[in-house]
Parts: sequence; C-alpha cells; structure tokens
Amino acid sequence: MKPDLDALTFRKATEEDLPAIVALLADDSLGKTREEASLPLDPGYVAGFHAVNDDPNQLLSVAVLDGKVIGTLQISFIHGVAQRGVKRGQIEAVRVDKSLRSQGIGQRYLDWAIRQCRDQGCSFVQLTMNKSRTDTYRFYKRIGFSATHEGFKLYF
Repeated sequence: MKPDLDALTFRKATEEDLPAIVALLADDSLGKTREEASLPLDPGYVAGFHAVNDDPNQLLSVAVLDGKVIGTLQISFIHGVAQRGVKRGQIEAVRVDKSLRSQGIGQRYLDWAIRQCRDQGCSFVQLTMNKSRTDTYRFYKRIGFSATHEGFKLYF
C-alpha cells in the first residue's frame, strides 16, 4: 500500500527520536558494520545528539509518517571565506526506511532539506555518499545534484 504523502512531516529531531534514528542508520549494508542500534543506546549516540542539538549551525531532522519516524538526515550550515564568504549547506546521513523507498519520500525530504538551507542563507547545498551506493547516486543525479568534486576521507 502506497503511503499518504500528505501525512508526511519533517521536523527537528528530539532525544526521544534517537533510537529510531540509530535504527535507520544501522539498517543498511554499510550501517550494519558501523552502527549499533541495541538498547540502551551507546552513550556516544546521546553525546553526539546533544552536541548537534546544541549547535545552531546543525540540524538533525526526522521524517515522520503516521506518528512513526521513517527517515532522518543532518544538515550542517557551514560559513566560509571562499567564494566571497558564502554559506553552504552540507547534507549527511540521509536515510529513509527501506520498506518505504521509491515512493517519493526521499524526494520530498531532500526538497525540505534544500529549503532549510535556502532559509538559512546558503548559496548552495552539497552532500556526500559512499560510492558503493549506486542507487543513491542515481537518485541524487535524478533530483538535480551534480557530481562535481571527488571527496577523500582519512580515518583515525
């Protein structure tokens, strides 16, 4: 049964949303190797939530459908000097419940996130994704993102 997208809402996450957020992060091929959704949650998740929540340049959000958290993403509003001091939005950790994918929820959620960036005065939005996520790559291209840069990470 197709979800009623008119009932879909997006909002700032609360600490009560944290178990659902971590469960979404853990529920994919990459997340299952680096996340732990068992309760009680690892204290690192709670500390991370508070660090993000207390920072006015961060927005951890959830997508809610019929009272249930079915998606999450985080936006960082980054001030800089480059490009005449423009502000940019960085979207990370995008997840939608896998049973609800390919039904328009991700498109609406990203549209909402982009509006948040515009409302914060950002000149553009950027995001990263793991190269192994080929379906995600096609999705971002389809909704208008361009793969203009190559990213690198250095893990410690």
